[in-house]
Amino acid sequence: MYGNENYLIKKSVKGDQQAQRLLYDKFAPKMLGVCRQYIKDLHFAEDVMVNGFIKVFRNLESYQNKGSFEGWIRTIMVRESISFLRKRQFVVYDDEVFEAQHEESVDKEGLLDVEYVQHLIDALPEGYKAVFLLHTIEGYSHQEIAEMLEISEGTSKSQLFKARKMLQDRLTLKGMAPKVKSGD
Repeated sequence: MYGNENYLIKKSVKGDQQAQRLLYDKFAPKMLGVCRQYIKDLHFAEDVMVNGFIKVFRNLESYQNKGSFEGWIRTIMVRESISFLRKRQFVVYDDEVFEAQHEESVDKEGLLDVEYVQHLIDALPEGYKAVFLLHTIEGYSHQEIAEMLEISEGTSKSQLFKARKMLQDRLTLKGMAPKVKSGD
């Protein structure tokens, strides 16, 4: 029963709690990772993920088997994360760069592991981080990001450039940074 996703979806639409639990168990770890990319605090990320799954199950009948089911869930999680950030007013879109955040050293000489990269991304100001993740990880265009975050397209481009620059600067201090591309 666990392996047949379409079967589980059909049963979940009908309110089968066991099928819903199996879908949740299958996708929750990945979706927590998605929420965690946007939300630094694990407890808030977990809350957002749970709220996202509530929306998944409430809107499950609208899933039309077009594209991947995981991608459909991921979109809901990204939007829930952005909504959380907007409600909490953690997203800052001004031109100031927050330099007060402390620098961490790489534990393993010359090694960029996933945890370290996530730490660098977490250290970005929330506005930079949201635009960076939406564009670089999720693949949204600047126009789509502008609509989602209720900012201008130019602000989206500026925030992405500044996020990349900040990441590059932090990596350059460690001697590991590639050159930032402008014009995205």
